[in-house]
Amino acid sequence: MPEPNRAVMDFLLTRRSRPAKLLRPPVPDAAALRPILTAAARVPDHGKLEPWRFIVLERPALQRLAAAARQLGARLALAPEQIDKGVAQFADADLAVAVVMVPRPTEKVPEIEQVLSAGAACLSLLNAALASGWGACWLTGWHVHDAGFCREALGLAPGERVAGLIHIGTAEQTPPERPRPDIDAITTWLGQ
Repeated sequence: MPEPNRAVMDFLLTRRSRPAKLLRPPVPDAAALRPILTAAARVPDHGKLEPWRFIVLERPALQRLAAAARQLGARLALAPEQIDKGVAQFADADLAVAVVMVPRPTEKVPEIEQVLSAGAACLSLLNAALASGWGACWLTGWHVHDAGFCREALGLAPGERVAGLIHIGTAEQTPPERPRPDIDAITTWLGQ
């Protein structure tokens, strides 16, 4: 019979993201962020390709990105409230980590497995931040789905894309629990 790690299971069964708009300073410094990033990099990675990388976005960079998002939103003629929401994601943040999906050309590992590995890095980063006592939230948005914005504002290479922006900070409060999936409704058991 396996020996369960109850502390880890309790964490996973009760983990709760903190909305980015509720995160405030202090934020982890480089020394506190390094083990979180290290944990995030310990994800399934078929072929050991490391099809992801991290960009740590500190306050000055986030302010620059907010201005770039505002310009992009205007250029795309988005609704003002849509622009404001995208801008606030950067302007109101004190620290975020962009998880960048870096596709590796290989015949051995399909791109979907590399995309899923980048998603796993996002979730591992989020959970490592939460397990370290920080508040954290995984977001994306219209701006990070724009290749030009990613190239110009984040310095992404052709083919790279943002898998997620993980906001990390001090949570002012714990949000109320939300409904969770009905496991019986989403699970099929095949015995044969």
